[in-house]
Order: sequence, then C-alpha cells, then structure tokens
Amino acid sequence: MLWLTITIKYPAFGKKFKTFSRAFLSFIPKPVPRCHYLYRTHIVMPMGVRTKTVGGLNCLMFFLFICSLLPSQYSGQVYDITLSRPLAQGQILVSPGQIFELGFFSPNNSANKYVGLWHKSVFPRKIVWVANRESHIAVTDTLASLRIGSNGNLELIDGRQNSIWSTNISASSNSSSAVLLDTGNFVLKDDRGADLWESFDHPCDTLLPSQLLGFDSKSGKQNFLTAWKSENDPSTGKYLVGLTPETPSQVVIWTNKSTLHWRSGPWDKSKFIGVPVMDDRYQSGFSLDDNVIEGSKYFSYNFYDYPISYIDISSEGIATLMLFETGKNWYLDWEAPYDPCDSYGVCGPFGVCKASESHICKCLKGFVPKSDVEWRKGNWTRGCVRQAKLFCVTDITNSVSSRAKQNNDGFWKMVRLKVPDSHELVLTSLDGENTPDYCKTRCLNNCSCLAYAFVNKIGCLVWSKDLIDIQEFSSGGETVYIRLAQSELGDGKPIKLISSLTAICSVCILVAIVFGWHRLRANRKGHNKSTTQNFGSITMFQSSRDALRQYIGKHDLSELLIYDFDAILIATKNFSDINKLGQGGFGPVYKGMLEEGKEIAVKRLSSSSGQGIDEFKNEMLLISNLQHKNLVRIMGCCLNEEEKLLIYEFMPNKSLDTFLFDPTRRAVLDWARRFNIIQGVARGLLYLHHDSYLKVIHRDLKVSNILLDENMNPKISDFGLARIVEGTQNRENTQRVVGTRGYMSPEYAMGGIFSEKSDVYSFGVLVLEIISGKKNTSFCLYDQQLGFLAYAWNLWNEGRGLELVDEVLGDSYSSSEVMKCAYIGLLCVQDSAVDRPTMGDIVSMLSSDTDGPKPKEPVFTIQNSFSHPQPQYGNTYSTNEATITVIEGR
Repeated sequence: MLWLTITIKYPAFGKKFKTFSRAFLSFIPKPVPRCHYLYRTHIVMPMGVRTKTVGGLNCLMFFLFICSLLPSQYSGQVYDITLSRPLAQGQILVSPGQIFELGFFSPNNSANKYVGLWHKSVFPRKIVWVANRESHIAVTDTLASLRIGSNGNLELIDGRQNSIWSTNISASSNSSSAVLLDTGNFVLKDDRGADLWESFDHPCDTLLPSQLLGFDSKSGKQNFLTAWKSENDPSTGKYLVGLTPETPSQVVIWTNKSTLHWRSGPWDKSKFIGVPVMDDRYQSGFSLDDNVIEGSKYFSYNFYDYPISYIDISSEGIATLMLFETGKNWYLDWEAPYDPCDSYGVCGPFGVCKASESHICKCLKGFVPKSDVEWRKGNWTRGCVRQAKLFCVTDITNSVSSRAKQNNDGFWKMVRLKVPDSHELVLTSLDGENTPDYCKTRCLNNCSCLAYAFVNKIGCLVWSKDLIDIQEFSSGGETVYIRLAQSELGDGKPIKLISSLTAICSVCILVAIVFGWHRLRANRKGHNKSTTQNFGSITMFQSSRDALRQYIGKHDLSELLIYDFDAILIATKNFSDINKLGQGGFGPVYKGMLEEGKEIAVKRLSSSSGQGIDEFKNEMLLISNLQHKNLVRIMGCCLNEEEKLLIYEFMPNKSLDTFLFDPTRRAVLDWARRFNIIQGVARGLLYLHHDSYLKVIHRDLKVSNILLDENMNPKISDFGLARIVEGTQNRENTQRVVGTRGYMSPEYAMGGIFSEKSDVYSFGVLVLEIISGKKNTSFCLYDQQLGFLAYAWNLWNEGRGLELVDEVLGDSYSSSEVMKCAYIGLLCVQDSAVDRPTMGDIVSMLSSDTDGPKPKEPVFTIQNSFSHPQPQYGNTYSTNEATITVIEGR
C-alpha cells in the first residue's frame, strides 16, 4: 500500500494555496491507483491553478514529476515484465486482447501462494497453468515478486530474495522480457523478440486450444499433462496424460507414470475410435500430427465455435473437456473415464466389459474365467483363458500355407467394440492392396495373430498379444474378429447335436432336482401352505422380471445374482444387531461378509414396512439396469418365503446424514467434500433423467439416501419408490403419494403429479441442507414460526446468504461456490415446477457462473411443529421413520 503526502511551503501562494492543498489532498484516493488519474481528477479542476510555479517550476510539471517517482507495481494491470518492471503482488499481467491474466493466487484460500494463469472475466476461475507448482510461497509473504533476473531468466523470488522458481535457460543477456499472449502462452523473449521459453512447452494439468500434447523423439522433448495432487495443492499428482508412440497413436492416462488408467483408442485421422461420443463436431477441431521423419507426435485442438475451452486432468484421474459459451457458462462436454468399463483392463485379458449389464464383465466367446473364485468375487482383472487351443498352436509340423488351406482356425465377429490395446498396423501389400479380405488373410496366415479389425481411415489392425481393455458400446465402435478354433465356432453338426442333447438333459435333471427338493421340504414341514407360498415366491420373482420387460427391452437381467438365504444368514451373523448399519423405511440394513471375503450391505424388507413387494421388484430390477458412478450398485437379491433381501455393494462411510447431522462428525465434511457431494448427486440425477436408456424419477431423494464410498464420493440409493417415465412424457399422476416429508414438491404432495421437476425440488432441499448442516424437517429458529426454506430464502433475499453456511466450516469455504449453491438450491424449491431448472441446467450452473432469474419466496412447506422451539438440529441423524407419506388424492 502507498499513501502520498505532499507538503508545500512557498510564500508566493499564501493561505489560498494552502486551503487548496488541503482540499486537494482530501480527494486523493488511498492507496493511489494511477498517476494520470491523480492528475486528471485532482490537479486541473480545483481553483484554476494551472500556471503558478514553485521555484520556477510549473505546478503541473511538479505533480507529474511526483507521479513519475511512484513505483510501477502500484498500477493494477501490466502488459509485460522487464528487468526494471517486475510483477508484484496485487498486479495482474494481462494479454493484449484482455483474454488471459497471470498473477498470484491461493487455491481455495489455502495457506500457500502460487503464480498462475487463468481466463480473464470468466468465472468460476480455472487455473490453467502454475509456475511454481512444486514450491509454494507462504500466503503471509507479501513481498514476493516475479521478475527478470540478472541472467535474463524469468524467476520468482520470495520476500527474502530467495529464488523459488526459474525458467532456467541460457539467456544471452538480461534485457529479456516476458509477455502473456492471447492464446494463454506465457513467453520469455530476448531483446530481438525471439522466443527463449514458453509455458506451452511446460504444461501443468490443462491443455488450451492450439497447445501441443505429445513428444519429439529426436530432441527428447515431451509435453504431458500432470494432475494436481489435490484441489488445494497444484504440485504434481499421480495422474499423467500423454500420447503413445505406436502408430496410430492414442491418448492415454497413466497412474504413477507407468500403470494405464484409461486410453482413447487409436486415432483414425479425424477422431479417437475408442471414444464413441466423438462426432463431426469433434472432427473439425481435433488434430494429431504424426511426423514419422521428424519422429514427433503432437495432439492439439481448436474449436472455432468455442474459442474459450480447455481439457484437463483432475486429481482423481478424470479427464474433462470444458467449453464456454459467450454470455453463458462453462459446461462439461465430455469426461473420461466415464463409467466402470472405461477403466483400463477392468475385465482382464480376453474379457469384455459392457456398462449396461448388471455384471459388467464377461469372457469372450471361446474363453472361460482364469479363476472362478476371483471372478465370482467381482475381481475380473485376471481375465479369461482359451478353452480350445488354436490349430496353429497344436499342429507345429505343418507349414504356414498348409495350415491356412486346412482352415482349422476361424474368426468370431464382434461388433460395436472399443478395440483391444497393443494394436499393430499392417501396411499395404506390394500391389497396394489393403482390404478387409487382405487383413483377414494376413492374420490367418500368422499363428501369432489373435484378432484383426479393418478400420476406416486407418486400415488393417492386428493383435498378437493378449486382448485387453475391450469394451462393448451401445452404439459406435468397431467390428473386431477374434481368432478361435473351429470347434468353438460351432460349425460341425456332431458338435451341435451333442451340445443340444447335453442342454436338454441338463434342463431335465435340473427340473427333477428342483421338483424333488420342494417335495422334500413340504414333507418335512408337513405344511402344504408353506410349500405353496414358496412356489408362489418363485413365481412372483419370475413374473416380476416379465412385468418390467416392457420397460427394459432387450437388456438381459439373467446375470443378477440370486443369493442363498443361508449364505446371507452366515454373512450377517444371523442379522445380528452388531452388524446393523441403519434403519430405513424399507427395513433394516446390515453389513455382511461373504464366504469369499467380499463386504456387502443387505437391505431386509421389514414385515411392518409400508413398502411391499412392488417396491422390492422395482428396486431389484430397475437399479440393476442403471450404471453410473454416482448410483449405488446392486449385486443381487434373495427370496425365501416371507424374506425379501436386496444385496448392495458396501459403502464404508454409510449415508450422508450420519455425518451431516451428527455434531461430532459433521466437521469431517469440509466445504470441498460438500461441494463434491452436491456435484455428484447432480450428475447422478442427470443420468437418471436424461442420459440413461430409461427415464427414471427417483421420488425419494433425501440426505439418508445418499451413500458415501471410501473416498466420500456420493452414490444415490433406494430406488424402491422410483418410477420409469416414457420418453415422451413430462409428468404423471398417481393416487398414491409416496416419499419423505420436507422433500416432496408441492404439486406431488398435494396433487399426486410427479415429474423430473419433483426430483429437482428434492435436490434443492438437499443442497440447502448440505450447505447449512441443518435438517429441514426439524429446523426451528428460536420463537419464530419460520420454516427452513423460508429461513434460507430470507437470508438470500437480504444479502446475507453466507450466514446459511454451517458454522463448523468457519471461514474455510469458497464464498462464490456457497452463494452459487444457495442460489441453485432456492431455484430448485420454487413452488411452480416450471420455475425450476432441469438437472442439465443445474449441472451446467455448478460448473460455471450464471445470471439466472431471481428465486421467488417458497410458500409451500411441510414442517414439524414444536411446542418449545430451540435453536437445535434435532436428532443427530435421520432414521427415516417417516419414509413414506401417503396422501389420498381427491
């Protein structure tokens, strides 16, 4: 800070000038931002003093001289850094077109300070490059600066003049300068204007348009993206993004620089074939320059319709493409890995992954699991092995040509695949032939060839190593031909006959065993009624699949595991209270340990539950067909007379309410975790409403139905009340209103009308609860009869929105993110459904800033009544004692 005090004693001006001097000084802003502003506002205007001189010096020139003595760092914006003009804290280096800025920042208000680069006037701010990512400056150090050193290098020094970071090049002189270009490239130039160093050659976690990602094998130059260690720490994390050296190349994400985490599939001169969402819009913007002579491969992009964009890799290993629409906001255009099948090699060698299946992994035709035990546990990484050896392997005495003529190997066609990793490109023949038939012949005549594919714009790809990281898409993808022995292709009639007879005999034996088993149980118990009930349960279970078949189409549910009741009894220690995780409207939930060592969560339908067999069938069959990282995964079910059990993946951190409403545990939920939970729930709902092949309305979204995995990532659970809506329908009506008090929208609670906007209302309540740590149904404010939503809206309307923040957070939160979430929450709880945003709008707003309509005061609310209101939160966590509310429609 700089304060300027000028005292002039000269008798020629007398008392009149002294008065002017005091008046003039009273107008000077403190601190003084710019000298020309001082001259323009405060020198020329008062009292017409223009020509009087001080000791022969013109008064105007005197003040201009004083201004010239002010250090340049007290100007807000600068356009270059030179030896005489360093970049001090409080200053911003701006690109000529006012597109990018560079300056000092503290990520998420942490205690560390860095020099970073971001888009100007685009919010929320995304740091796209960091200079000193491995060596921070203390936030209390206000004297640090970025300067041109005596050796011509750009260097960052702390308040004690210690070098924190430097470009570390051999500069010819110290007359170099640093400028920020409109592309976002931070460049160090020599005195002739030649580039000495540029930030584009040293990327961090973000790739900007026209920036290169790749390598030059001759010079050894490599451009990788490296993730931040965490949201608060820009130092190098464990995820790395780069290009592979093979031809055609792929973009890959590595973990710890060596383990593959994700890959894009080969480049076909316009797109990456392992990313099915890439279409013509991408083709006009992506490019990959593969210069064989120079030994360089570089990927870049430039979307002319979206000049402001970026690709980055998060600290969790998620690559995203973000686009910015002028006058609107950032929105997520694409991310990877997107689902479990995107993770590299999840199904192991010769396994294929399909995300829409309840059990995502299966073996290729002709292959079986390498370890049945591991496969049943859900550990598929060991993959599959071939059942019948190839002819090339078993007959080593014949020549290659004779083997080809005998044709004892063949190919099994698979469509819509992400091609396996470790491909080899087959060059054209001498006569220039490169056709599917030529590709097939080349593979068949080579005993080491295990599969081939002929890809448009690429040509013939073959594989001689284990086929790994295969994914089956619902659309797009390539056709791959897997090499199998003829016995596996099923062409021989004797084999068909034997297989048919074997299948028929197996079915007959199975039917006899089942029939005998039921008769034995009936005789032992001596109660025909029990037998009838048991058969009725099985019949019910089978018919429940048929009842939902009209909604789920061709998707197969046969892989949904049916667990043995005795095995569940053992796993849960006979449903011991020690293993009880909680109590919901459906019934109690127990932790279990299967015999093979896998932890599970078992939801047991209570006989006193308001939910019945319809909800059981609904959840069992609906959620098994939904796959998203923010939805809980069902593993199977169990039916035994009156017992109805659902088996889920175990969530070690239980539900969100066990933290949010517990005075001793809610501090674990810092703001970063709360914001991540809000974003995750929003993405899960967007999938249910728009991105899944079924349009699903959850109808019971609340804090206790948000489960947390080991990393505190949210997963939406409890689909017992969910409803499938046809794609053309926007809303439905029901005479049976089900849900939870405080989360139901007005049109649903009062009229039985529900739509995706009903879930949006529940999401809004959930967001406000997460911000405040207060339970909406037990909220009270001293002696005021004020509901939770009205309380939140009043704070927002009075400009006191930050007072809604949970006090355990203190000041350790992002005020802009809190205000954005509060705004979104209040928009979601508007009384009229048409005033609420869609989940697509919400996801977009969460990833950017927006100027939308002002929320109206919510009038409709369902509150508990208290005889003695107190400023408390009620129970420490929700027990869902009011899971179902039934209001008979009139």
